[in-house]
Amino acid sequence: MDNFKAVYRILTALEASMDLPKNNLEMFNADALHVSEARWSRYIEMMADAGYVKGVKVDHYIDGTMSVNADNIEITLKGLEYLQENSIMQKIYRAAKGAVDLVP
Repeated sequence: MDNFKAVYRILTALEASMDLPKNNLEMFNADALHVSEARWSRYIEMMADAGYVKGVKVDHYIDGTMSVNADNIEITLKGLEYLQENSIMQKIYRAAKGAVDLVP
């Protein structure tokens, strides 16, 4: 799966679960995204570093491994802004692609 699509899916799942008392990690875990556990952990870490999510605990160990606890993960305002901007850009891209397809 494309990296940005995976990030978008994670944020979309978090946004959709804002009305729920607790997030369902199975909606966006490594298996759901068809990526390795290590890649998924890095996605979560990068989104936390970028301020798109909060409530994540990342531990790095001396042997180079890491563990991510995302039990309390939540989307932030910055994450919601990312979704909004990304959705607008997708619409512009689709419109531009459609225009190009019409021109002989």
